[in-house]
Amino acid sequence: MKVKIHREGRNILLVTLLILLLVNGLLYYFCPIQLIKIVVLSLSTIFYLLLLNFFRSPRRHFPGEQENVVVAPADGVIVVTEEVMENEYFHDKRMQVSIFMNIFNVHANWTPVNGTVTHVSHQDGRYMAAWLPKSSTENERSTIVIKADNGQEILMRQVAGAMARRVVTYAEEGESCQIDEHIGFIKFGSRIDLYLPLDTEILVKLNDKTTGNITPVARLKA
Repeated sequence: MKVKIHREGRNILLVTLLILLLVNGLLYYFCPIQLIKIVVLSLSTIFYLLLLNFFRSPRRHFPGEQENVVVAPADGVIVVTEEVMENEYFHDKRMQVSIFMNIFNVHANWTPVNGTVTHVSHQDGRYMAAWLPKSSTENERSTIVIKADNGQEILMRQVAGAMARRVVTYAEEGESCQIDEHIGFIKFGSRIDLYLPLDTEILVKLNDKTTGNITPVARLKA
């Protein structure tokens, strides 16, 4: 599996590298205390490696049959699998499957089903911890609705977390979308909510770990 740096991180990584090089260069020439130089250089290296890890973008291809399958749109852990009332778009009951991403997970988001994008919207909001239930409706978030190839609509919601300050969505209304494609990115801690028809077969349970674009999380009724 090949890994590259996601396009959302390239400018951040370049600017951060230049700043760290400048700081450590100034310390090297002007700071007489060797211990301070070593500590700052060590912390700078660790911080930059964490940034590289965060913005990695592995190339993945779903290995199974794609018909009617709902694939995990993100790396993380399952924190919700329950029937809920979805009040922002469907205004009816849906099966909710939620994936929480910590700062060590890949934060690229993949398209969960093959189909056509029918709705895209963005809502400003708070920045509560992403694992809290209220974050789904009160945090900054982007909503993407996809009409799957079998005619059913599913909703994917990108939810910002306590550290996240930017939710990036690539989907546009009217365009087709496919499993294996990136649909967005959330920076620095977040979650993804999926709202599925009630007759959907859920294939995961609480605390299961998911791998984006690899783990099947549900199967739509044929």
